[in-house]
Amino acid sequence: MNWYTGNTTFDTVLTIGLAFAALTVCSGFLAQSPYGRFANPSWGLELNPKLGWWLMEIPATAVFVWFFVTAENPWQPMPMVLGAIWLLHYGNRGWFFPLSIRVAPGSKSSFGVVVMALGMFVTGIHAYMHAEWFTTFGEHLNKEWLTDPRFIIGVIVYAVGFFLIVTSESVVRNLRDPNAGPDEPRYKIPYGFGYKWVSSPQYLGELIAWTGLTIFTWGLPGVVILLISAGNLVPRAFATHKWYQEKFDNYPKDRKALIPYVI
Repeated sequence: MNWYTGNTTFDTVLTIGLAFAALTVCSGFLAQSPYGRFANPSWGLELNPKLGWWLMEIPATAVFVWFFVTAENPWQPMPMVLGAIWLLHYGNRGWFFPLSIRVAPGSKSSFGVVVMALGMFVTGIHAYMHAEWFTTFGEHLNKEWLTDPRFIIGVIVYAVGFFLIVTSESVVRNLRDPNAGPDEPRYKIPYGFGYKWVSSPQYLGELIAWTGLTIFTWGLPGVVILLISAGNLVPRAFATHKWYQEKFDNYPKDRKALIPYVI
């Protein structure tokens, strides 16, 4: 296969990623990924959320670091800047977030092993493509790219999304008292930051962040992860909004599902 970079391995993985993205977009509205409040035991062995999330995200750092440091020219200014942004994102997403989850006492496991395996597949190819794109195949990603409007705009967009992710996760994490007993409600209505406007600001943050990455890296690997995220998170945001409305009679009437004041 020789159609994008000319490298058979990279182009094959990219094609697989694009195909999986198309499948995710097409299937997203048929069913929600079975984890968390939408967990489904029919998807196989269920894991503790901490373990499931951590295992799912491991390739995003392990695979990325391996292919980044073994590339021919990883220590140039632009690859190092992009690598730092990547490790910041997945330092939070792959390590701090799963390890800081506050699991309700006595609650059953809610992270299917099939979901974990699919997630590892996605984060693995995602990490491989971007490590190679940053260091080898993104030929435009040189020191001049630091002043390119696409890089500057993309980083600003990404920063907005990352801020929304981190603040949203903080709100949800602090809904549950770490010393609470088994009688405390498992779910509560979140308030503050992005929750002032939408039911799933963390999903909105993910989509904004990956849009920013697609802009500041200017390549198809970014498009792949943006499409996969959208195919999974957009329908999940609508399902989450409906779930909140059905579960809580006092749920804010003016709060939208995903985009403030719109939908």
